[in-house]
Amino acid sequence: MRNRLAVAGFLAPFLVLFSAFFLVPIGYSIYRSMTLVERTGPLGFGGAEQVFGGLTNYLWALQEPGFLAGLGRILLFGAVQVPVMIAAATVLALLLDSASARWKGFFRATYFLPYGIPGVLASILWGFLYMPGVSPFSELLGVEIDFLGQDTVLWSIANIVTWSFAGYNMLVITAQLNAIDPSLYESARMDGANAWQLAWHVKLPLIRPALVLTTVFSIIGTLQLFAEPMVLKELSTAIDARYTPNLSAYSEAFVNNDYGLAAAQAVLLALTAFVLSFGFLKLVGRRAP
Repeated sequence: MRNRLAVAGFLAPFLVLFSAFFLVPIGYSIYRSMTLVERTGPLGFGGAEQVFGGLTNYLWALQEPGFLAGLGRILLFGAVQVPVMIAAATVLALLLDSASARWKGFFRATYFLPYGIPGVLASILWGFLYMPGVSPFSELLGVEIDFLGQDTVLWSIANIVTWSFAGYNMLVITAQLNAIDPSLYESARMDGANAWQLAWHVKLPLIRPALVLTTVFSIIGTLQLFAEPMVLKELSTAIDARYTPNLSAYSEAFVNNDYGLAAAQAVLLALTAFVLSFGFLKLVGRRAP
Protein backbone atom coordinates (compact mmCIF):
# COMPACT_ATOMS: atom_id res chain seq x y z
CA MET A 1 0.00 0.00 0.00
CA ARG A 2 2.81 2.38 0.89
CA ASN A 3 4.53 1.68 -2.44
CA ARG A 4 1.33 2.43 -4.34
CA LEU A 5 0.95 5.75 -2.53
CA ALA A 6 4.56 6.63 -3.33
CA VAL A 7 4.02 5.84 -7.01
CA ALA A 8 0.81 7.88 -7.05
CA GLY A 9 2.63 10.77 -5.37
CA PHE A 10 5.34 10.79 -8.04
CA LEU A 11 2.82 10.53 -10.88
CA ALA A 12 0.38 13.11 -9.52
CA PRO A 13 2.27 16.28 -10.63
CA PHE A 14 2.64 14.93 -14.17
CA LEU A 15 -0.99 13.82 -14.37
CA VAL A 16 -2.25 17.17 -13.08
CA LEU A 17 -0.17 19.16 -15.57
CA PHE A 18 -0.95 16.73 -18.41
CA SER A 19 -4.67 17.01 -17.72
CA ALA A 20 -4.64 20.79 -17.24
CA PHE A 21 -2.60 21.66 -20.33
CA PHE A 22 -3.43 18.81 -22.72
CA LEU A 23 -6.58 16.86 -21.97
CA VAL A 24 -8.71 19.76 -20.75
CA PRO A 25 -7.93 22.06 -23.74
CA ILE A 26 -8.63 19.22 -26.17
CA GLY A 27 -11.88 18.37 -24.43
CA TYR A 28 -12.98 21.99 -24.32
CA SER A 29 -12.14 22.47 -28.01
CA ILE A 30 -14.26 19.47 -28.95
CA TYR A 31 -17.09 20.71 -26.75
CA ARG A 32 -16.85 24.24 -28.19
CA SER A 33 -16.87 22.88 -31.73
CA MET A 34 -20.31 21.39 -31.08
CA THR A 35 -21.94 24.60 -29.87
CA LEU A 36 -23.76 27.28 -31.81
CA VAL A 37 -24.68 30.82 -30.83
CA GLU A 38 -28.44 31.34 -31.03
CA ARG A 39 -29.75 34.91 -30.99
CA THR A 40 -33.27 35.87 -29.93
CA GLY A 41 -35.52 38.87 -30.28
CA PRO A 42 -36.12 41.17 -33.27
CA LEU A 43 -33.13 41.14 -35.64
CA GLY A 44 -31.23 39.08 -33.11
CA PHE A 45 -30.83 41.91 -30.59
CA GLY A 46 -32.71 40.11 -27.83
CA GLY A 47 -29.65 38.30 -26.58
CA ALA A 48 -27.48 35.32 -27.40
CA GLU A 49 -26.99 31.92 -25.87
CA GLN A 50 -24.96 28.83 -26.65
CA VAL A 51 -26.89 25.79 -27.84
CA PHE A 52 -25.81 22.30 -28.80
CA GLY A 53 -25.28 22.10 -32.55
CA GLY A 54 -23.90 18.61 -33.00
CA LEU A 55 -21.74 18.34 -36.10
CA THR A 56 -23.10 21.51 -37.70
CA ASN A 57 -19.85 23.43 -37.34
CA TYR A 58 -17.92 20.55 -38.91
CA LEU A 59 -20.29 20.51 -41.88
CA TRP A 60 -19.88 24.26 -42.29
CA ALA A 61 -16.09 23.93 -42.08
CA LEU A 62 -16.06 21.23 -44.77
CA GLN A 63 -18.31 23.39 -46.96
CA GLU A 64 -16.08 26.44 -46.58
CA PRO A 65 -14.09 26.82 -49.86
CA GLY A 66 -11.39 28.95 -48.22
CA PHE A 67 -10.70 26.40 -45.48
CA LEU A 68 -10.57 23.48 -47.92
CA ALA A 69 -8.32 25.44 -50.29
CA GLY A 70 -5.99 26.25 -47.41
CA LEU A 71 -5.91 22.60 -46.34
CA GLY A 72 -5.07 21.49 -49.88
CA ARG A 73 -2.41 24.18 -50.13
CA ILE A 74 -0.75 23.11 -46.90
CA LEU A 75 -0.77 19.46 -47.96
CA LEU A 76 1.01 20.42 -51.20
CA PHE A 77 3.41 22.53 -49.17
CA GLY A 78 4.25 19.61 -46.89
CA ALA A 79 4.60 17.12 -49.74
CA VAL A 80 7.41 19.23 -51.20
CA GLN A 81 8.95 21.04 -48.23
CA VAL A 82 9.23 18.19 -45.72
CA PRO A 83 11.27 15.82 -47.97
CA VAL A 84 13.51 18.70 -49.08
CA MET A 85 14.15 19.80 -45.49
CA ILE A 86 14.82 16.27 -44.19
CA ALA A 87 17.15 15.60 -47.11
CA ALA A 88 19.04 18.85 -46.46
CA ALA A 89 19.30 18.09 -42.73
CA THR A 90 20.57 14.57 -43.47
CA VAL A 91 23.22 15.81 -45.91
CA LEU A 92 24.44 18.41 -43.40
CA ALA A 93 24.60 15.82 -40.63
CA LEU A 94 26.53 13.36 -42.82
CA LEU A 95 28.97 16.07 -43.89
CA LEU A 96 29.62 17.02 -40.27
CA ASP A 97 30.08 13.37 -39.37
CA SER A 98 32.56 12.68 -42.17
CA ALA A 99 36.16 11.95 -41.24
CA SER A 100 37.45 14.92 -43.25
CA ALA A 101 35.12 17.48 -41.61
CA ARG A 102 36.87 20.30 -39.73
CA TRP A 103 35.54 22.83 -37.22
CA LYS A 104 32.53 20.60 -36.59
CA GLY A 105 31.43 22.55 -33.54
CA PHE A 106 31.48 25.85 -35.40
CA PHE A 107 29.49 24.60 -38.39
CA ARG A 108 27.06 22.69 -36.18
CA ALA A 109 26.29 25.86 -34.26
CA THR A 110 26.06 27.87 -37.48
CA TYR A 111 23.55 25.49 -39.05
CA PHE A 112 21.51 25.37 -35.85
CA LEU A 113 21.51 29.16 -35.31
CA PRO A 114 18.46 29.94 -37.54
CA TYR A 115 16.32 27.72 -35.32
CA GLY A 116 17.01 30.09 -32.43
CA ILE A 117 15.43 32.98 -34.32
CA PRO A 118 11.65 33.23 -33.65
CA GLY A 119 9.45 32.54 -36.65
CA VAL A 120 8.03 36.08 -36.64
CA LEU A 121 11.48 37.67 -36.77
CA ALA A 122 12.63 35.22 -39.43
CA SER A 123 9.57 36.07 -41.54
CA ILE A 124 10.20 39.81 -41.18
CA LEU A 125 13.84 39.32 -42.17
CA TRP A 126 13.00 37.24 -45.23
CA GLY A 127 10.08 39.54 -46.04
CA PHE A 128 12.50 42.40 -46.64
CA LEU A 129 14.71 40.10 -48.73
CA TYR A 130 11.67 39.14 -50.84
CA MET A 131 10.27 42.66 -51.39
CA PRO A 132 10.40 43.84 -55.03
CA GLY A 133 12.84 46.70 -55.45
CA VAL A 134 14.62 45.79 -52.21
CA SER A 135 15.43 42.12 -52.70
CA PRO A 136 19.13 41.47 -53.43
CA PHE A 137 18.29 38.14 -55.06
CA SER A 138 16.94 39.71 -58.24
CA GLU A 139 20.17 41.68 -58.65
CA LEU A 140 22.33 38.64 -57.97
CA LEU A 141 20.36 36.45 -60.37
CA GLY A 142 20.02 39.16 -62.98
CA VAL A 143 16.28 38.45 -63.26
CA GLU A 144 13.41 40.28 -61.59
CA ILE A 145 11.49 37.70 -59.55
CA ASP A 146 8.34 38.40 -57.59
CA PHE A 147 8.92 36.22 -54.54
CA LEU A 148 5.61 37.33 -53.04
CA GLY A 149 3.48 36.68 -56.11
CA GLN A 150 0.53 34.32 -56.43
CA ASP A 151 2.59 31.45 -57.84
CA THR A 152 5.74 31.90 -55.77
CA VAL A 153 4.80 33.01 -52.25
CA LEU A 154 4.07 29.45 -51.05
CA TRP A 155 7.60 28.37 -51.96
CA SER A 156 9.03 31.55 -50.47
CA ILE A 157 7.39 30.48 -47.20
CA ALA A 158 8.81 26.97 -47.70
CA ASN A 159 12.28 28.50 -47.96
CA ILE A 160 11.80 30.32 -44.62
CA VAL A 161 10.61 27.15 -42.88
CA THR A 162 13.46 25.07 -44.33
CA TRP A 163 16.02 27.71 -43.34
CA SER A 164 14.61 27.82 -39.81
CA PHE A 165 14.22 24.10 -39.07
CA ALA A 166 16.82 22.24 -41.15
CA GLY A 167 19.45 22.93 -38.48
CA TYR A 168 17.23 21.56 -35.70
CA ASN A 169 16.57 18.36 -37.64
CA MET A 170 20.28 18.14 -38.46
CA LEU A 171 21.07 18.20 -34.73
CA VAL A 172 18.67 15.30 -34.04
CA ILE A 173 20.22 13.26 -36.86
CA THR A 174 23.73 14.14 -35.69
CA ALA A 175 22.90 12.87 -32.21
CA GLN A 176 21.84 9.55 -33.76
CA LEU A 177 25.07 9.41 -35.78
CA ASN A 178 27.15 9.99 -32.66
CA ALA A 179 25.44 7.02 -30.99
CA ILE A 180 26.64 4.58 -33.69
CA ASP A 181 29.39 2.21 -32.60
CA PRO A 182 32.62 3.28 -34.38
CA SER A 183 33.61 -0.38 -34.74
CA LEU A 184 30.92 -0.72 -37.41
CA TYR A 185 32.73 1.88 -39.50
CA GLU A 186 36.03 0.09 -39.04
CA SER A 187 34.48 -3.20 -40.15
CA ALA A 188 33.00 -1.57 -43.24
CA ARG A 189 36.34 0.03 -44.15
CA MET A 190 38.12 -3.30 -43.74
CA ASP A 191 35.62 -4.75 -46.21
CA GLY A 192 36.64 -2.08 -48.70
CA ALA A 193 33.79 0.41 -48.29
CA ASN A 194 34.56 3.97 -49.38
CA ALA A 195 33.07 7.12 -47.83
CA TRP A 196 30.00 7.06 -50.11
CA GLN A 197 29.30 3.37 -49.47
CA LEU A 198 29.81 3.90 -45.75
CA ALA A 199 27.24 6.68 -45.69
CA TRP A 200 24.69 4.88 -47.88
CA HIS A 201 24.92 1.32 -46.54
CA VAL A 202 25.89 1.87 -42.91
CA LYS A 203 25.01 5.34 -41.65
CA LEU A 204 21.66 5.90 -43.36
CA PRO A 205 20.10 2.59 -42.23
CA LEU A 206 21.28 3.18 -38.66
CA ILE A 207 19.88 6.73 -38.44
CA ARG A 208 16.47 5.60 -39.66
CA PRO A 209 14.80 6.20 -36.24
CA ALA A 210 16.01 9.82 -36.27
CA LEU A 211 14.77 10.31 -39.83
CA VAL A 212 11.34 8.94 -38.91
CA LEU A 213 11.16 11.14 -35.80
CA THR A 214 12.13 14.34 -37.60
CA THR A 215 9.74 13.58 -40.46
CA VAL A 216 6.80 13.09 -38.09
CA PHE A 217 7.62 16.32 -36.25
CA SER A 218 7.91 18.12 -39.59
CA ILE A 219 4.53 16.83 -40.79
CA ILE A 220 2.86 18.06 -37.62
CA GLY A 221 4.68 21.40 -37.79
CA THR A 222 3.73 21.90 -41.44
CA LEU A 223 0.02 21.56 -40.70
CA GLN A 224 0.42 24.17 -37.94
CA LEU A 225 1.93 26.76 -40.32
CA PHE A 226 0.86 30.18 -39.08
CA ALA A 227 3.54 32.77 -38.22
CA GLU A 228 5.20 32.96 -41.66
CA PRO A 229 2.04 33.56 -43.74
CA MET A 230 0.63 35.82 -41.01
CA VAL A 231 3.63 38.13 -41.28
CA LEU A 232 3.99 37.98 -45.06
CA LYS A 233 0.25 38.68 -45.45
CA GLU A 234 1.06 42.35 -44.89
CA LEU A 235 3.53 42.27 -47.81
CA SER A 236 1.72 40.05 -50.31
CA THR A 237 -1.76 40.28 -51.77
CA ALA A 238 -1.54 36.57 -52.61
CA ILE A 239 -2.01 35.64 -48.94
CA ASP A 240 -5.54 36.03 -47.60
CA ALA A 241 -7.11 35.35 -44.21
CA ARG A 242 -7.66 31.67 -45.08
CA TYR A 243 -4.35 30.93 -46.77
CA THR A 244 -3.64 28.11 -44.28
CA PRO A 245 -6.04 26.17 -42.00
CA ASN A 246 -4.53 27.80 -38.92
CA LEU A 247 -5.02 31.26 -40.41
CA SER A 248 -8.61 30.36 -41.22
CA ALA A 249 -9.32 29.21 -37.64
CA TYR A 250 -7.66 32.36 -36.29
CA SER A 251 -9.75 34.55 -38.58
CA GLU A 252 -13.00 32.81 -37.62
CA ALA A 253 -12.23 33.13 -33.89
CA PHE A 254 -10.76 36.62 -33.58
CA VAL A 255 -12.17 38.44 -36.61
CA ASN A 256 -15.61 36.88 -37.10
CA ASN A 257 -16.04 35.88 -33.42
CA ASP A 258 -17.31 32.46 -34.49
CA TYR A 259 -15.53 30.35 -31.88
CA GLY A 260 -17.53 27.22 -32.63
CA LEU A 261 -16.53 27.15 -36.29
CA ALA A 262 -12.93 28.01 -35.38
CA ALA A 263 -12.83 25.13 -32.90
CA ALA A 264 -14.26 22.75 -35.51
CA GLN A 265 -11.58 23.77 -37.99
CA ALA A 266 -8.90 23.29 -35.34
CA VAL A 267 -10.21 19.81 -34.50
CA LEU A 268 -10.29 18.86 -38.18
CA LEU A 269 -6.71 20.07 -38.54
CA ALA A 270 -5.66 18.02 -35.51
CA LEU A 271 -7.35 14.94 -36.97
CA THR A 272 -5.53 15.50 -40.27
CA ALA A 273 -2.20 15.71 -38.43
CA PHE A 274 -3.06 12.53 -36.51
CA VAL A 275 -3.98 10.60 -39.67
CA LEU A 276 -0.92 11.74 -41.65
CA SER A 277 1.52 11.14 -38.78
CA PHE A 278 0.28 7.67 -37.91
CA GLY A 279 -0.18 6.86 -41.59
CA PHE A 280 3.49 7.69 -42.17
CA LEU A 281 4.53 5.61 -39.14
CA LYS A 282 2.45 2.71 -40.45
CA LEU A 283 4.03 3.04 -43.88
CA VAL A 284 7.63 3.04 -42.65
CA GLY A 285 6.76 0.25 -40.19
CA ARG A 286 5.76 -2.00 -43.08
CA ARG A 287 9.02 -1.26 -44.90
CA ALA A 288 11.16 -1.96 -41.85
CA PRO A 289 13.37 -5.03 -42.26
